Amino acid sequence: MFAAETKAATVSATPAPQPLVAWTQIVEPLGPFLEAVAARLTRQVKDFDPSLTAYAEYALNGHGKQLRSSLVGLSGWATGGIHDAHVVVAVIIEMVHLATLVHDDVMDEADMRRGRLTLAANWGNDIAVLFGDCLFAHALKLAAGFPTPEVCRAVAMATKTVCSGEILQNQQCHNFQLSQHDYFKVLEMKTAELFALSCDLGAFLNDAPPAQRSALRRFGMALGTAYQIYDDCLDLFGSEAAAGKSLGTDLAKGKLTLPVLLFWERADAAERARVEGLVRQWQPDSVLEVVELLNRRDALPDALEVFQHYLDMARDALGPVPESRERLFGLTNYLARQAEALRGAA
Repeated sequence: MFAAETKAATVSATPAPQPLVAWTQIVEPLGPFLEAVAARLTRQVKDFDPSLTAYAEYALNGHGKQLRSSLVGLSGWATGGIHDAHVVVAVIIEMVHLATLVHDDVMDEADMRRGRLTLAANWGNDIAVLFGDCLFAHALKLAAGFPTPEVCRAVAMATKTVCSGEILQNQQCHNFQLSQHDYFKVLEMKTAELFALSCDLGAFLNDAPPAQRSALRRFGMALGTAYQIYDDCLDLFGSEAAAGKSLGTDLAKGKLTLPVLLFWERADAAERARVEGLVRQWQPDSVLEVVELLNRRDALPDALEVFQHYLDMARDALGPVPESRERLFGLTNYLARQAEALRGAA
């Protein structure tokens, strides 16, 4: 079992520099870059038909932590510097990500995202689906503007991978025989792929050597997987304020995440039957009983152990990257602190 294997995993062979644990510390040197990304993203509104302006403004101005943009910038920083092409690539990847969120909210019937109504809740599912498609198309149009086809090809392939991962996840809803292998495959496709793309293209734009591009892509893939494990744990064991949405949204749609899969391996028949019944007949307060059952079987600490394994993989991947990788290490430390806070609160 994966969880058992990670308990015996070796400690990261690449020592992390002095920890950077505050998000503002990590992104402080990226301030002008992230401001430029946000401003360029907002300016994309004018490229949509005037009748779509309200949707475009709503979708493009709801900035989160700009994590994927930060990965583009930090990878550029680590391989030679940041220039305008990095801003464009970050805008492209943010638009792909935003498109997936718009579609996710439709499929999940979600009313809230980042503390405000979703686009679907405001204008309905039909508009949301079609505008999500517009965001995908516009991102590819921007990517096609580069003098090399490699950027457009990479963005198109990543977009296909993300959407395929979402399809696989929906095919597996209410599948109580889901394996950890299939769970991690979905994580890598629907979340980690855009992290990996951000790191890879950040280096590509600086003509970084293949070894550095490959290292940064591995870093992004491992960090993105760890991030999604954390997010899956937050959905069950966090608070609504921290999650920015109602808890238990994954289980409400029958999506089984790592804490549930770990519980499933060690629970007795009665416990499994109870959790399956709660998931199949989900009610808003079902999450309380599910969390109580998962806590009996140490699902959260064991899931966070797997999370830590992926953070170690991310740190190890940075061996071929110059010393300016320090803030990439800082991202892993920041995420580790977030997970520790979740463990303490739970």
